[in-house]
Amino acid sequence: MSNKTTPLNDDYELIIVGAGIAGSACAATFGKQGRKVLLIERDLSEPDRIVGELLQPGGVAALTKLGLSDCLENIDAIPCHGYGVFYKGEVAHIIYPPSDGKPSIGKSFHHGRFIMNLRKAAAETPNVTIFEGTANEILTCPVTDRVLGVKCTPKGQSDIAKVFLASLTIIADGCFSKFRKNFISKQVVAKSNFVGFVLKDAKLPLSNHGHVVLGRSPILMYQIDTRETRVLIDIPGKLPSNSDGSLKKYIENEVLPIIPKSVQSSFIDALKSERLRSMPNNFLPPSTNVNEGLILLGDAMNMRHPLTGGGMTVAFNDVVILSDLLSRDKVPDLGDAGLILAQMQSFHWIRKFYSSTVINILAQALYALFAGDGDEYLRILRESTFNYLRLGGICVSGPSGLLGGLIPNPIVLIGHFFAVAIYGVYRLFINGKLIDFPQNISKSILIIYTACLVIFPFIWSEMLA
Repeated sequence: MSNKTTPLNDDYELIIVGAGIAGSACAATFGKQGRKVLLIERDLSEPDRIVGELLQPGGVAALTKLGLSDCLENIDAIPCHGYGVFYKGEVAHIIYPPSDGKPSIGKSFHHGRFIMNLRKAAAETPNVTIFEGTANEILTCPVTDRVLGVKCTPKGQSDIAKVFLASLTIIADGCFSKFRKNFISKQVVAKSNFVGFVLKDAKLPLSNHGHVVLGRSPILMYQIDTRETRVLIDIPGKLPSNSDGSLKKYIENEVLPIIPKSVQSSFIDALKSERLRSMPNNFLPPSTNVNEGLILLGDAMNMRHPLTGGGMTVAFNDVVILSDLLSRDKVPDLGDAGLILAQMQSFHWIRKFYSSTVINILAQALYALFAGDGDEYLRILRESTFNYLRLGGICVSGPSGLLGGLIPNPIVLIGHFFAVAIYGVYRLFINGKLIDFPQNISKSILIIYTACLVIFPFIWSEMLA
């Protein structure tokens, strides 16, 4: 069977590859601005993933700015007012701080239902065309290397190749991006996996809250609809085999004993009946977009550990920033490559102080503490974090504001992180004996040193990007 190439007659201003969180929001937003947009998606059926199910209040606010808050309706989404952190039988209760005098509320939901609403919003936006097919090649000018468009195979028509041309192409094809390696030299790092399954009619200790249980590594639980609760179990290193029962045995031995008693019955039932699914927890520092005619966005460009549920908040805030910088007032012609690159330099730095830097660093630093069970000083910092949150007041409102995407200030993050370390030193001396004083001096130095080792590499990766 011969392969036919069929150019499209229509001229698009913008091509977006990937109709996920970032891509769908971009298509709807730029379509509303009057841009002629083509949104390409390999499979338009409802996706089924175990992550991307909790949108922090800062993400809800960004979605509202984009005029897409209706996408949270009619999917049985659950309001989220904060978190409960469980450690050795005790709990630290974290409530999001108010924003503009109103309660801050996140939303948790089935990822696929939310995506379908975003795609529907894009499809119903004037100037947006959705094409179901696989993007196989990014087309570039052989002389200038400028990206010109995309070559695609329509779904179910492997013998046909369609060529789509546009002034600007946005790659938003997610964490497993096909095209990332062609334009970004940084490598994706995954030090752990999430194993996920669903509990039915679980009795969570705190309704309308996310739950974080600290053991050898963190365990997350949050409702995704009225009856179902997502469980995500972080497993560092190599994932135990699911086929020979090692994975289930690990969960029974390491996880089941430490989760809240009210959840254990539904947890046991789910472990017997539910399929155990895994997802790598990736880290990819951000990169400046420097290719003419091309922008990488969302997880294709920047990822952080999903422990803090910040990925969608970063994505929606990025679309807010991008839609302003590339608005018709500022960029009348998306074919003006020089102006686009200048605006992308601005985008790169604005996003750092809008939400991405705080969320990226917080996710990686918290994971380092919460998964550092084998290191004495990481364990001290983890216990200090837990007890710091139990102090209440600013010790809760600050961290919860950072977590919720409501305080996008890196200085606030660094201040609280080292306050936790200093509080750990304070507790070391208060709870120690007089005879331990000389030893505790050296320990306190190592606690601060460990805190520096945890956070500064992530600060460095953000600032160098």
